[in-house]
Parts: sequence; structure tokens; C-alpha cells
Amino acid sequence: MNKILAFETSCDDTSVAIIDNNYHVQVNLISSQVKHEDFGGVVPELASRLHLKNIMQLTTAALEKAQLNFDNIDAIAVSVNPGLIGSLLVGVSFAKALAYSLNKPLIAVNHMLGHIYANKIENPDIQAPYLALVISGGHTELVYFASNDSFEIIGRTRDDAAGEAFDKVAKLLGLGYPGGPIVDKIAKEGNPKFADFPRALNRKDNYDFSFSGFKTAVRNYLEKHSSQFIQEHLADITASVQQAIVDSLVKKTINYARKTKIKKIIVAGGVSANSLLRQQIADQAKKIGAKVYFPAMQYCMDNAAMIGAAAIEKYQNKDFADLTLNAFSTKGIRFL
Repeated sequence: MNKILAFETSCDDTSVAIIDNNYHVQVNLISSQVKHEDFGGVVPELASRLHLKNIMQLTTAALEKAQLNFDNIDAIAVSVNPGLIGSLLVGVSFAKALAYSLNKPLIAVNHMLGHIYANKIENPDIQAPYLALVISGGHTELVYFASNDSFEIIGRTRDDAAGEAFDKVAKLLGLGYPGGPIVDKIAKEGNPKFADFPRALNRKDNYDFSFSGFKTAVRNYLEKHSSQFIQEHLADITASVQQAIVDSLVKKTINYARKTKIKKIIVAGGVSANSLLRQQIADQAKKIGAKVYFPAMQYCMDNAAMIGAAAIEKYQNKDFADLTLNAFSTKGIRFL
């Protein structure tokens, strides 16, 4: 059984995992950088320094927990893009050093593809063709995979991502960071029809996303009401915010699946943990005879297990990187 040691350092979570070629995760450790909560968002330089501090300790802990050593590892995988360039460089430099010193193959993985392959940890038999909705704090894309290495970007955000919209609205409401889980929890008690927020680019055959104007609309709404009103109707406001974001994601995904008769939909990225999104996209997909796959909750957020999962096919195909590999921050699924 081949084992891959994987690293994920694209943003503010340092993660190390060991996964075998049957998609069995032997260990998946994550060190979350809570210091960013003081700033209401990720500070890039701070993130890089904390990755440097944590990555070796986490690697040692992962090997100990799995009761393995470096001799038991068959390949090294690392997230190389997209993300914060300083954070990515920490992971890539560390992975390259290990691969060189241990004489192990090095595998480069697109971070967003990793989110998609997180679904294969629970459902290893998923095969293309499928439609992938990739939604996180920095990315929102609708991607059609005709095969595992042939894809077409159907729609992408023109400005802000869905996860960023959740975070910024939570910040406006003083709810803390990250905003997605907090909004999801509070919204369960609210009325999603309480406030009418815009659904941008709401036109036929338009599959792009936009949340910049949505954030402005929420800010303008909050400025028109007193703090007492906002606190009294906090659950209703968050429910309305969440419904607007989810409506855009679900409608465009289902419309394209219906139009093209796609029967498999993969939802991936941090926002795939949102309970309303899971419920509504599954309900709508059922109406068109499509099946929706979601990653297990522990693999929704950034983690190294998903990077290892995306590296398995590359390992089997001997698709290895050399030591000139470098990180780059280009958004989206453009490098596989």
C-alpha cells in the first residue's frame, strides 16, 4: 500500500496528512492560526511566520500518530496554488527539501482541485464526468470535468467569493471570524424572507458569480437601521443574507446541470459545510435526477488530506514535479 505525505499551507491553516492510495486517511492534522481573529481576517505575513513555526512539529506529530517514519512514505505532495504566496512558499520549500533529502517523488497539487478530491475520501469511486461547484473564502467557480484531467470553467466570480461575502457580513454585524459557520448557526433561528438582498448576474445562461454589490447592499441596509433593530432581528438578517448567497450558488449550478443533463454534482470548499446550501442543492438536484456529493465535514475546510487525495492519481501516473517547482498565487483551477 503506497503512502503519500501531504502538506497544505495555502492560507492560515498548517496541515499535514498521510493518505494511502485507497483514499484511506491515516492521519490529518491541522494547526489553525487563531491569532488572525484579532484582525478580523488573515494577515499574510503573520500566516507565513506561523507556518514556519508549525510545519516541522506537525510533520513529526503526524508520523508519530500514524506510527510511521519517513522510510514508509512513498511520495511527498504539496499545495502549490492558489493562495497567499508567502504561505504557499513555506509548504513548497519544506516539501521540496523533504523530497530531495529522502529521494522521494514530489507531487504538485492545485489547492482547488484538492477541495474537489476531498469528496473521494468518502466516495473513492466518483469518476468524471461531473460538475464541480468550488466555493471558499477566496474562490467561487463552477467547473465541468469531462475527465479527470480535462475541464472547462463554466462560471467564476467576477469580484468577491461566496466565503468572503459570509466573512465580510459577519464582520459588519460584529459576529467574529470566520463568518460562515457563525452566520449558518444564527440563521437557523431566522426568517430568510425578512430582508431582500440582491442576487447578482441573475440572467439566463449566465453562470458567473458576483458578491461585491451584495456586500454593499448589506452594509447600506445595516446603516439604515439602529443597532437595537439589528440586534432584535439578528437571526432574520443573517438568514436573509445566507439565503441570498445560497440562492445564487444553487440556481446557477442546477440551471447548468439541467441544461446539459449532468447527473453528478460535486460541492467543494469551505462553504460546502453550509447546512442551507447542502439541503437546498440536494433538493433541487433530486428534481432533475442528479446526485450531489459533499465532502465529510472535517474535509470541507483547508486540510492536507484533500491534497493527498488529489495526488493519488498523479502518483499512479508518475506525474511528478522536479525541484524547480515554485508556488504561485493565480486564482482558480488553471493548473492541475
